[in-house]
Amino acid sequence: MPVTDQPRLVVDGLTVAMARSDVAILQGVSLTVSAGEVLGLVGESGCGKTTLGLAMIGYVRRGLRFAGGSVQLDGRDLLTLPEHELRQLRGATLAYVPQDPATALNPARRVGSQLRESLTFHDVSGDAADQRVHELLEEVGLGATPDVLDAYPHQLSGGQQQRATIAMAFACRPALIVLDEPTTGLDVTTQRTVLDTVGRLCRQYGVAAVYVSHDVAVVAGLADRVAVMYSGRIVETGRVRDVFAHPQHPYSQGLLRAVPSPDKAEHLVGMDGVPPRPGHLPDGCSFAARCPIAQPQCRTQTPPMVAAGQPHHEARCLFVDPASGSRWATPTSTLATPVTADESVLTVSGLNAAYATADVLHEVDLVVPRGACVAVVGESGSGKTTLARCVVGLHANWTGQITFEGHPLAPGVRHRDSVDLRRLQYVFQNPYASLNPRRSIGGLVAQPVDHFTGENRRDRDHAVLEALETVSLSVELAGRYPDQLSGGERQRVAIARTIAVAPTLLVCDEVTSALDVSVQASVVEMLRRLQRDHDLSLLFITHNLALVRSIAQHVVVMRDGRVVESGSVNAVLDAPTHEYTRRLLSDVPRYRSAIGR
Repeated sequence: MPVTDQPRLVVDGLTVAMARSDVAILQGVSLTVSAGEVLGLVGESGCGKTTLGLAMIGYVRRGLRFAGGSVQLDGRDLLTLPEHELRQLRGATLAYVPQDPATALNPARRVGSQLRESLTFHDVSGDAADQRVHELLEEVGLGATPDVLDAYPHQLSGGQQQRATIAMAFACRPALIVLDEPTTGLDVTTQRTVLDTVGRLCRQYGVAAVYVSHDVAVVAGLADRVAVMYSGRIVETGRVRDVFAHPQHPYSQGLLRAVPSPDKAEHLVGMDGVPPRPGHLPDGCSFAARCPIAQPQCRTQTPPMVAAGQPHHEARCLFVDPASGSRWATPTSTLATPVTADESVLTVSGLNAAYATADVLHEVDLVVPRGACVAVVGESGSGKTTLARCVVGLHANWTGQITFEGHPLAPGVRHRDSVDLRRLQYVFQNPYASLNPRRSIGGLVAQPVDHFTGENRRDRDHAVLEALETVSLSVELAGRYPDQLSGGERQRVAIARTIAVAPTLLVCDEVTSALDVSVQASVVEMLRRLQRDHDLSLLFITHNLALVRSIAQHVVVMRDGRVVESGSVNAVLDAPTHEYTRRLLSDVPRYRSAIGR
């Protein structure tokens, strides 16, 4: 079904506030979505994207309340309906796909059974339900085979779980579907499959879809229109090609400057500062404190949404100027390849690894030159993290040889000396799980210093403060706890813990996968600076191929536990020789090409 001009979803002046106060989380949000249309909702973490997505299906989290405005779907105001009517609509007329499919799929029930239940709850049963389940699984590319129907969620890959969740959301052919970061953490191939499925089903069934994401490139390739959020407000909205080709709000421009290019190596530019917290919004424009073009009136006048040149393109800025829409595209400087030594800091030869009787790695060879960054890329399940865990000693069931600084490493950490453990450090993917929530930031950074060096308190405190400053964190954060920091700040703390003990090699396992593009840009540039200033070598595990040119000098491509291609970044990405590498590169979302459609 083609996109229609008649709005199916109309959000008008929506305000969501804290239940016990008048502190607004969303302020006067207005937007529309037509049948068959996909609206992309982008912005940094904490800007209110998920709160708005849930409000569109008539739901607010505990501790929040609707404080004004309306959410109309096909002419019915969802906010005025009693709860029992909303429950009947959810799953049938309204659908929601969460970021983590584990929160949507019951781990104790088979996939086929859960799909049937979503239909029988809305009065579709018997042969009709079975036929619809088969149809749904075919539509999302899983196939109605016993391997899928009779599988429990944990027996499916992450991409298969997400497609099963999408099948459940589309089961009753809803009028509105909200997708909340459904491809975050997925490799590029699985991500492309999920995105193609979402776009095709929305148009096929005339669904009004809202796609919440911090990945600008993904939104550019999927959405018809985009709304940019900042501090609970929509600051720019319009057709994707208008907003991304000619962004008018400085915040939109900042987001686009931070997007890595899969086609050329360039410095990534993150935005300085952090968004204001709810209840602490400044007078005037809430972005003024971070805005590079802010004027005195920006701090006193709250800017309205104004026309930005093209039809339906609007921005909330006092200095909208359609004629200067390309000002965000100030050429970024090309990265210079750092000088690296001929010697290697890490050599992996003929590495084979297994979990119990299941072989995971097969004859893996890899070299990390001193002072260089080597990126390891591939789909989920290709063996990237297992390789990293073997290198740092967290996985001991391997054969072959791993040589670090000229001598072989024992398989497990228990058999390695403290010097190797100190000089070979690991940064985990999820800083929310890797940082002890009961320790202060200073205590977290001091812990490895105490363990490896045993320095006196004065020297230890100096090392902690120096490490925090090295990763661009204020020393004032030393007394805070992880839950008081943003995701990007937590990841910097995780890196500061490793830097504090002066490592030679840093193994980074998907350290940017859950970060906003601006925060990701800041972390990547920080790693490049550490590499340069501290003669640090990096083994950078990632599924984000667009990042590779901005961080690495060499790349290793893995598939099914084997290295299928390796070499310099330019050689591999410009002229890949293996079909698998070519397929990975073709699946990478490119927002600059998407806006020309």
